[in-house]
Amino acid sequence: MKKDIKELLKERIVILDGAMGTMLQQYTFDEAAFRGERFKDWHMPVKGNNDLLSLTQPDAIRTIHKKYFDAGADIVETNTFSSTTVAMADYDMQELVYELNKVSAELAQEAAKLYMEEHPGSSKYVAGAMGPTNKTTSMSPDINNPAFRAISFNELKEAYIGQVNGLLDGGVDLLLVETIFDTLNAKAALFAIEEVKESRGIDIPVMVSGTITDNSGRTLSGQTPEAFLISLEHFPILSIGFNCALGAKQLEPYLEVLSNNTNIAISAYPNAGLPNAFGLYDETPDLMGEQIEAYLEKGLINIIGGCCGTTPEHISAIAELAKKFAPRALNTKLV
Repeated sequence: MKKDIKELLKERIVILDGAMGTMLQQYTFDEAAFRGERFKDWHMPVKGNNDLLSLTQPDAIRTIHKKYFDAGADIVETNTFSSTTVAMADYDMQELVYELNKVSAELAQEAAKLYMEEHPGSSKYVAGAMGPTNKTTSMSPDINNPAFRAISFNELKEAYIGQVNGLLDGGVDLLLVETIFDTLNAKAALFAIEEVKESRGIDIPVMVSGTITDNSGRTLSGQTPEAFLISLEHFPILSIGFNCALGAKQLEPYLEVLSNNTNIAISAYPNAGLPNAFGLYDETPDLMGEQIEAYLEKGLINIIGGCCGTTPEHISAIAELAKKFAPRALNTKLV
């Protein structure tokens, strides 16, 4: 039996995995590899649809999860960032959504089971990754029609319900609504989760992670960290935090705002610095670790991991560093 994740959060800083996309780039899969045998005659290009690799290159996905567990991650995220009907419409693969989520969850759980068999008494968890989709419910994509919306709240909620059902049937331990640039999108995901929980008569921990898009200190839809927190903390969530867009150093002041204004657990998984001129990330594990150490010294964090540009080597360095520090105290910092 796995230890209750809430109990683990009280004991120590919990480690999240690093980037799936960064690891997949090392495989240099071509169009044929993305298609596999099953989709060899698909009517449009599919290279770049990383979620599809759960069906066509499952060994690679399972191996990446296992590498992150071996590096010290307590939680790995499923390869389902874009596994909604909304995002999969780009590849005309909406009908695959349930299967993508279920199989991706199963692959991650297989990696967790293998690790726990190798290390009796350990607990490893799988978080169902729920990305923001490529549409926004708060802003118009048409500058000539500010009232226009590319998708409605209810349409997006229904898309997330399909994803949640697949993830749950695949056996995830948590759900992670991540890389939130539009809080209304996140609310659609959270409403979907609550509806599925009610219909199934279950409960499951939910993590929430937004993204500050630049040094303005706001999400893409214009919210400050305080507004982001207030908009979402009334939902029954396990943790709230930020990921992506910024490196560890740039993210620190925004994490301080969250940490000082809620009793919910705080998560962070920053990029390995900012991308260079070639779109690559240069921060080494040691350099990123030095910046994250500032979070730990200030007691800002309960859950820490990495986003774009991070690898098992980054997670290993972060995990070793986190052992030296106590987690942020819960139930003491109230709004």
